[in-house]
Amino acid sequence: MKNIITLCIVALLGLVNNTQAQSTSNVDPSHSSITFSVGYLGISNVTGNFKAYEGNIKTTNADFTDAKISFGVDVNSINTDVEARDNHLKSPDFFDVTKFPKMTFESTSFIKKGKDYILEGNMTIKGITKKVKFTVKYGGTAKDNYANERIGFSLKGKINRSDYGINGGQGFVGEEVEFTLNLNFIKSK
Repeated sequence: MKNIITLCIVALLGLVNNTQAQSTSNVDPSHSSITFSVGYLGISNVTGNFKAYEGNIKTTNADFTDAKISFGVDVNSINTDVEARDNHLKSPDFFDVTKFPKMTFESTSFIKKGKDYILEGNMTIKGITKKVKFTVKYGGTAKDNYANERIGFSLKGKINRSDYGINGGQGFVGEEVEFTLNLNFIKSK
């Protein structure tokens, strides 16, 4: 009986020591950006950004290897510095923001490669979900002036816009869209 009690205590202590609290960090849009670039006429690129978005990272591991990352982007906030083009991008020819106001991402894996990562997950645009991959550079962690713990990442990835039913501008606008996300997260207290 004494051995069974000792075994139970050891097992419980092992569970307690291996269980860490999950932390959640939310993206700080005032110190982050989501930009894109797409070819135009095969001779140059048009760039733009999204002004309104939200996202978070949830993890129990200090090295983020179990991280779950999610994002939501308000597609109506698209900005290329040309109002007529922005309005056209919001139309049914491209994003159709009336029917599909949000673009989302949910991670499926966050694999450490050296000091950086490969992020894979499901991106949904216009109701169509496809797997995507981002290379991720880890910027590090730091405390800000208010003692908030911040985490920095820079992500790069590509999608084929036709895979998501974004078919406007065929012959003029390139198929491949490159995304760059410079993200600053604030750890919840």
